[in-house]
Amino acid sequence: MTTGKRYINLLRSVYIAAIIFLVGAALIICSKSLLTKAEEPVPLPVIMYHSIYTDTPSEYAVTAEQVEADLQWLKNNGYQTVTAEQVIAYTQNRGKLPEKAVMITLDDGFYNNLSVLVPLLEKYDMTAVVSTVGRYIDNDAIKDPHNPKYSYLTWTDIDELVSSGRIEIGNHTYDMHSLYDGRVGCSRNSGETEESYRTALSADIQQLQEEFRENIGFYPVIFTYPFGSVSRESLPVIRDSGFLMTLTCREQMNYITREPDCLYGIGRYNRSGLYSTEEYMARLFNA
Repeated sequence: MTTGKRYINLLRSVYIAAIIFLVGAALIICSKSLLTKAEEPVPLPVIMYHSIYTDTPSEYAVTAEQVEADLQWLKNNGYQTVTAEQVIAYTQNRGKLPEKAVMITLDDGFYNNLSVLVPLLEKYDMTAVVSTVGRYIDNDAIKDPHNPKYSYLTWTDIDELVSSGRIEIGNHTYDMHSLYDGRVGCSRNSGETEESYRTALSADIQQLQEEFRENIGFYPVIFTYPFGSVSRESLPVIRDSGFLMTLTCREQMNYITREPDCLYGIGRYNRSGLYSTEEYMARLFNA
């Protein structure tokens, strides 16, 4: 081979190597860019209502007019409600979340969540999570059902909520939404052994889970801490019970990633009836 041919072949080899290097570098840069975009957390503000039937708004009760004003504000400002199912799927690398996502939740399981809220959700094409207390369903609702001012949901009501397609159901414990024997909600008592605590918590939430299965045909995957009292020792029990999301009362913005663990400890902002819609939304979205 002549010197000229060797030189040409050398140039060709250098040229091919340079092309391979540049293509490889471009792919790496592109992959990093896509990964960064995919992993960018999605802000998720969560509203926490309780009762929505009252003539005199309070810290934990709002009027139907206030709720409608809230939903209208969200609609007008481009926010879309997301379901827990959508959020869970997102963390499992399935589907997407809207850029302006918001979640609506209601605690305790008041009958007005069905009689007042569902028609409003249908009107504004929105969804919500309702977390119920087992003892309220079994004891209180059956004694005095269907008074929108104070009654709790019956099992028939809960089945109707689910059938509406607007509501997901959360487990709010069977009988730990109370303050007794030194226990605050489902927190661990002072001096209680970890084993005893986990046994008590597991028995309580499993009792309600079984009642859900018997009455509405499935086990909820959302667990809502009574009073927002979170114990470190509760998480293994909650995981083992099949829950994929926990709701707290910590007033903080959530940032949803593709990591399922980000759903344990979702913060929520209580919707006090003492604020106007504009005041509450400013507090929620400027956090």
